Amino acid sequence: MSELNYLVATIKPWHIEQYHTTISELSGRWHLITEPSQLTSELIETINPRYIFFPHWSDKVPAKIFDRYECVCFHETDVPFGRGGSPIQNLIERGYQETVITALQMTEILDAGPVYTQHPLSLLGLAEEIYLRSSEIIFTLIKEIVMSEPKPIPQTGMATVFKRRTADQSVISKDRDQLTSIFDHIRMLDAQDYPPAFIEYGNIRIEFTRLALDFFIN
Repeated sequence: MSELNYLVATIKPWHIEQYHTTISELSGRWHLITEPSQLTSELIETINPRYIFFPHWSDKVPAKIFDRYECVCFHETDVPFGRGGSPIQNLIERGYQETVITALQMTEILDAGPVYTQHPLSLLGLAEEIYLRSSEIIFTLIKEIVMSEPKPIPQTGMATVFKRRTADQSVISKDRDQLTSIFDHIRMLDAQDYPPAFIEYGNIRIEFTRLALDFFIN
């Protein structure tokens, strides 16, 4: 019996690093895509993957791909609660200290597909630390799915949808008068590719990263 093919598509460096760390532990032939331009029907047809895993993918995946191949994406909430954008930031903003990572089948509706499996995730620490923990868990879930090929179970319950945060929302509001609230706001934005928390005073902009201050004069 020939080995099965598997494909991982991700744009985040921590997932790419975790892929290279984990892949030797898994059976089958593995392929990695790190650019949206690489995700073509022609390439996927040559690979003919059993699963396509999307640890993080910002571009919309064409329906002709997830209709033909079993595509698995990952979301940091207990769906249907918290579908949508910026789940980690939205959870911390609401006072959550822990959540789950959900592996679900990709469908036309964002984060609405049936669920394969879940794993707890702590929301303590900087956003970058959370993302690194998340990546380790995601590849554990990938290994679990490859080994057991579970049948995904449809979501149940009322859906709530998070909105993706904008750069303007990184400002530390004057309404934040609790130290823990300010701390959470800073740490939940402290990661690569995220606009850091900031305050502005006149032409002075102060950004907070690593819980330190960087001063930028406009």
